Amino acid sequence: MQYKTWMAGLFVMAALAACGDNDFERGLTGAAAGAVVAEATDNDPLVGAAVGGTAGVFSDDILGR
Repeated sequence: MQYKTWMAGLFVMAALAACGDNDFERGLTGAAAGAVVAEATDNDPLVGAAVGGTAGVFSDDILGR
C-alpha cells in the first residue's frame, strides 16, 4: 500500500510540474491526477477527479498568477 502512495505522490508532482497554460488544461491535469491518487489510495476516482479538476481550475486564482 505504501508503494502505491509513493507512486501516486510522484505522479502528482510530475503532473503539477507540467501545469497547463489555461484553466481548461490545468483542470484536465488536476482531474487526471486526482483520479489516479484516489484510485491508488482506494478512494472513489470520480470524487478524486472532481476535487483535482476543481483545484486545477482555480489554482492560478489562489496563487495569484
